[in-house]
Amino acid sequence: MNSISANLNIMIKASEKASKILIRDFGEIEKLQVSKKSQRDFVTNADLKIEKIIIEELEKARPNFSFISEERGQKKNKDIENIWIIDPIDGTTNFLHGIPHFAISIGLLSFNEIVSGLIFDPIKDEIFFAEKNKGAFLNNQRIKVSKKKNMNECLFAVGDNFKNEASFTYRKSGCAALDLAYVAAGRYDGYFQKKLNLWDIAAGLLLVKEAGGITNDINPNNLKNIKIIASNSNINQEFQKKVLNF
Repeated sequence: MNSISANLNIMIKASEKASKILIRDFGEIEKLQVSKKSQRDFVTNADLKIEKIIIEELEKARPNFSFISEERGQKKNKDIENIWIIDPIDGTTNFLHGIPHFAISIGLLSFNEIVSGLIFDPIKDEIFFAEKNKGAFLNNQRIKVSKKKNMNECLFAVGDNFKNEASFTYRKSGCAALDLAYVAAGRYDGYFQKKLNLWDIAAGLLLVKEAGGITNDINPNNLKNIKIIASNSNINQEFQKKVLNF
C-alpha cells in the first residue's frame, strides 16, 4: 500500500474515535422498548453526537477547512477551497431498526474535486478508503471492481423502487455509502440510485473510480437530488441503458 496523506490519516482517526460511540449507541438501540418517536429522537441525537465528534477532530487538525455535513449543513471557514463532506451515519433507518449495516462517510473536496474518501463500517470493522491517483483500499488491502461482462451473472445494488420489473438481479441495502464501497470492492457489480445527497456519495464516488470503476459525472456544487450510476467498465453501457427505463 502507498503511504497515506496527512489528510486521510486525520479522517481515519476522526472516524475511529466517533465509531466507538456509534457502536455503543447501536447496542442501546436494541434495548429501547419505547415509542417510535423516542427511537427516532435517539437516532437523531446519535447522528448529531457522531457528527460533532468528527467535526471537532477534523477542526483540531485543519481549523481553516470548511464543512458540508448532513445535520449542520454548510459551514464556510477561511479555506473555502478545501471542504470536508460528512455523513455521520449513512443508513440511519438500518441503525434505527437494529440492522448492522450503516457507515460513517467522510470525503475531502479540494478545489472542486474529491481527492480523499473514507467509508467506515464500524460493526464489521471495515474501513474503505481512497485518494486520487493512489488506488482504493479495504483495511490496507488493495481493492478492485469486478471484471464480470455478462449482466446475467452480476449482482447490483439499487436504492429506488422500479416502476417496471428490473431485468437484472439486485439488492436494496439501505446504505448508499456501503453500496458504493461494495462496488469498489467487487462485491456488487454496479449501483444505481436517484435523489441522493452529496454527503451520501462523495467518498464512495472516489472509491469506485480509484478501484477501476466508472461513475456518471457529478457536480460537487449540487448538494441534493443527485443520480448515481456506478459499475465496472465492462457492463457500464448496458447497465446505464437498463436503469434509464426506471
